[in-house]
Amino acid sequence: MPDRVLPGPIHGTPPCVREAVCIHTNRIYDSCRDKECIEDLRVYPTRCSQEIIDKAINVKCRRAELIWTYIDVQEVSFNRGFFSIDIKFFYRVTLDAFLCATRPHEVVGLATYDKRVILYGSEGSVRIFNSKYYPVGCEEKNAYSSNMPTAVVEAVDPICLGVKLVDVCDCRCGCDDLCEIPKCVSDFFSDEIVIGGDSKRVFVTLGQFSIVRLERDSQLLIPSYDFCMPEKECVSSSEDSPCDLFKKIKFPVEEFFPPSAFEEFGAKCAEEKDRRR
Repeated sequence: MPDRVLPGPIHGTPPCVREAVCIHTNRIYDSCRDKECIEDLRVYPTRCSQEIIDKAINVKCRRAELIWTYIDVQEVSFNRGFFSIDIKFFYRVTLDAFLCATRPHEVVGLATYDKRVILYGSEGSVRIFNSKYYPVGCEEKNAYSSNMPTAVVEAVDPICLGVKLVDVCDCRCGCDDLCEIPKCVSDFFSDEIVIGGDSKRVFVTLGQFSIVRLERDSQLLIPSYDFCMPEKECVSSSEDSPCDLFKKIKFPVEEFFPPSAFEEFGAKCAEEKDRRR
């Protein structure tokens, strides 16, 4: 069994590694990625938008934005060390509603999607205290935190793949599933979100890419190469005139001459071939 590495200078290693140092950071215990096609998500329009949709003969999806996610982490009782992560995505969907042959009307609404994944997050039952100062006072939630893993969700704005306009009498979607809208979500809309009382409804199909991971606070022993000394000098605007500062800025050639498809993708293909060699 090899000797355990301890913090301090390391001997017998490449000269670029000076010592082993102990750091406190977030360690990723498990992660997963997903490419999902989310079909027939109901769009809950604003009140003004709903009035337009009720008169529309067709709608088209302009864009969908991911504005917030609610994340809840719970232990899996039958499998120690594993946790279920419940995620609720909130989307702001912008549509073009067509009433007749005139130009379309822009309407907006809210769509939500629920997702659950199970990841390994290890075990821990300690309470973590720190000396960080909280101006609001000594609240219990600030005094300590449990050693539960932290779930992190990374996602890009979804791709709008399809949209359809349905009369309520022809809709087989059942009861409304949106009961409460968080304030941080409703603030993205300038009008009240309509949940019921509509005559026409909009459903969208979205393509969503996401990464979910579980992290824990950990102390890790890593090799240290040197201290991080900045190499770039600070630019002082008080000493240089605006024209002197402007002269130091490189001419933006790419803005005037965008790269061609060969330049954009050919370089990537060449890099991929070099990597495979």
